[in-house]
Amino acid sequence: MKDYKDLYIVRHGKSTSDYGDISDIDRPLKDRGINDSYTMAQRFLNNHKIPDKIISSPAIRALHSATIFARTFDLPHNKIIIDDGIYMAEIKFMIDFIKNTENNVKSLMIFGHNPTFTDLANFFLDNNIGNLPTTGIVGIKFRIDKWSEIDRIKPVESFFDFPKNIH
Repeated sequence: MKDYKDLYIVRHGKSTSDYGDISDIDRPLKDRGINDSYTMAQRFLNNHKIPDKIISSPAIRALHSATIFARTFDLPHNKIIIDDGIYMAEIKFMIDFIKNTENNVKSLMIFGHNPTFTDLANFFLDNNIGNLPTTGIVGIKFRIDKWSEIDRIKPVESFFDFPKNIH
């Protein structure tokens, strides 16, 4: 009998570009991005199990979002793995990245950027989400034993949630 793997694709919170003299990778979250990250982390926690592994882009806005989620999950910040490859990644890189996840990891949460994260979600989903908004989460459940099988099978369940989604 096949096991299940859960993938959570999270776009970073709303960021600012008010600082014209800093590089893109160093752009911080706006207050709204911080507040939305706490809201979405709590909403996730109310409805789902804490992920086994959290990986973030090194961009400040993604890492800050991941830190807020980890704090809400009561996980130490050193449980967040930073991977430089996620920043500016193409969809093929992200699929290969996920396929290389250790098989003892049952649930993986990744924090990163558009347009890649919207494309990644749409790659797996039957119903196109159009756009993954800031602090949006796409959760996808697969009936697989190995992450390497993730691109060869349709999901058994999925959800799409974002800050302005009224429950």
